[in-house]
Amino acid sequence: MKKIVIIIFLVQFLSAKAQQLEKFQSLPFGSIKPQGWLRTQMQADIDGFVGNLDQIVPELINDPIYGSERLGKNSKAKDLGNMKEGDAAGDDQYKWWNSETQSNWWDGYLRNVLLLDDEKGIIKVQNYVKRILQTQDADGYLGIYDKDLRYQFQSENGELWAKATLYRGLLAYYEYSNDTSVFKAVERAVDNVMQGYPIHNSSPFFSGTGFNGGVSHGLTFTDVLERLFYHTQNEKYREYALFLYRDFSNTFQTEADAQLKNVLNESYLLQSHGVHTFEHIRTLIIAKYAAKDGTLDTALNRYLQKIKSVVTVSGGAIGDEWIAQRSADASHTGYEYCSLQELLDSYCLLLQKTGNAALGDEVENIFYNAAQGSRHPEKSCIAYLKTDNSFEMLGTKNGEVEPDRKQTRYKYSAAHQDVAVCCNPNAGRISPYFIQNAWMRENESTFVATLLMPNVLETNANGTTVKIINETNYPYDNKMNFRITLGASKMLTIKIRKPAWATQVLTKERFVYDGDYIKIERTFKEQDAVTLEFKTDVQVKKSSKNEHYFAYGALLYAKSIDSQEIAGRTYSSTFTDLTYQPTENIQYRFIDKHEAKYKNNEMVVRLFNTQSKRIEKVTLIPFGKTILRQAAFTVQN
Repeated sequence: MKKIVIIIFLVQFLSAKAQQLEKFQSLPFGSIKPQGWLRTQMQADIDGFVGNLDQIVPELINDPIYGSERLGKNSKAKDLGNMKEGDAAGDDQYKWWNSETQSNWWDGYLRNVLLLDDEKGIIKVQNYVKRILQTQDADGYLGIYDKDLRYQFQSENGELWAKATLYRGLLAYYEYSNDTSVFKAVERAVDNVMQGYPIHNSSPFFSGTGFNGGVSHGLTFTDVLERLFYHTQNEKYREYALFLYRDFSNTFQTEADAQLKNVLNESYLLQSHGVHTFEHIRTLIIAKYAAKDGTLDTALNRYLQKIKSVVTVSGGAIGDEWIAQRSADASHTGYEYCSLQELLDSYCLLLQKTGNAALGDEVENIFYNAAQGSRHPEKSCIAYLKTDNSFEMLGTKNGEVEPDRKQTRYKYSAAHQDVAVCCNPNAGRISPYFIQNAWMRENESTFVATLLMPNVLETNANGTTVKIINETNYPYDNKMNFRITLGASKMLTIKIRKPAWATQVLTKERFVYDGDYIKIERTFKEQDAVTLEFKTDVQVKKSSKNEHYFAYGALLYAKSIDSQEIAGRTYSSTFTDLTYQPTENIQYRFIDKHEAKYKNNEMVVRLFNTQSKRIEKVTLIPFGKTILRQAAFTVQN
């Protein structure tokens, strides 16, 4: 009888372990760097608003909130230069807000300059890291609060949130530089958190029953715990992440979409501030793998299903700024740039865990369409909020009025200080996070091209150096040449994700399909190459509301709308807020006989002109190259 019990236990244990097995391993930050047009765009960002935000809003970025001006019981809220009409938060939020602004900016800035090998920027980053580590207390505390407040809050606070935004950047710097003093500082800081909020014997997410957006943002501290687990394989970090999720789920939260009871409630509709909803996907993923018994599998699957209903065809995740129980709409629901970064990062983590190739399609869709389409195509600024159909950019959402708020988010700006300097720092993070997930490992000698882009991978395999350059203009061209340089000839396996839209793979390589991955396994010479091309056709994609979009490969195409540029607030001679008034008001509708033809990054389609009442040939261009646009077309009856 005893043997039977033991066997049953082992079967259950092995089943649980197999269920939680992770498909891929991520690579240290800095292993993958941009090439081609992507590198050019990132350099323009560093020359533009990403590299100069500390000059555009110096009072926010240079606030010594982690050091000499830590927050105490008598601290007052600072003037951030923003309008507060319609805000749900009180002064407590504005006390910690600078920590988010500057730490997210530094996270994006340091990742960009490190990936670009920008010598001047790297010196600036090194000085920043040295300066921030000097603020660490003897007990390991590294954060924004004095001793009279830390770990003993009864209301809104940014304790864990300020740490999460800071530590993510520090860990990226450690992975690039191998400076162990930085890693040890983060380890000590996290141990201090675990002592301040003892596992199973405290409530980090208790903050009363008032607005607590900073508290719920703090759930992203699990990002830091996951990365420490990656480096150390110490289970205490995942156990603590699971503890944080459970405490979050059992306390009052104003941003409660990811609370377990709401996730499992099939009738519950997402309603929180979008960026919280999308960043908390990562916590639920981490908690699932920490639980090890499959108890959170259903929860994660249900949450992901809910997420699908609030994302537009372009990958735009509703966040204008609350989801408010709505479903995605091309004209009437906007998406915040912060939400794009957080959803992309969450899908990347899930891609690493599961290897599900469809997630690669989702990530590319967000980056190449919604995110590129929220950047100004020619000038260094972004839209705080954007819609798939963007008929005007005059502050409001396609002219809609919000009676309880003076809406200014639908414009292009290098800072958006009148609202909050949060989307611009996140716009600086999105490219490095995207690039970091371009390659993953399945084992020591198997490399997987999970996301397609021009990049260079430098790593090793069983003691041999490996360098793979993806020479491509993707997604504007679907041809790729993977140029491979090895320290010595070696048997390797290279897997390349086959996008869902690809109808055919052209290559001289012998390969097999491993799910939705092309698998090439052979002995590679010291200088070698793999060349392939994905063939495709024009695709028509439909939203849940029967809106029709045209796509070719990874890109959506849209009708650009002519407009007049209007200059607004000037931050300097280089950076000016911009709004756009349409100079035409024609809208088009979809017809079955559209006869869409693609050539040289343009698409010509037949559409119904609602003004002339005639069918016309219309030229569409890549979604990300537009300012005002019509991307979704309802059916002409």
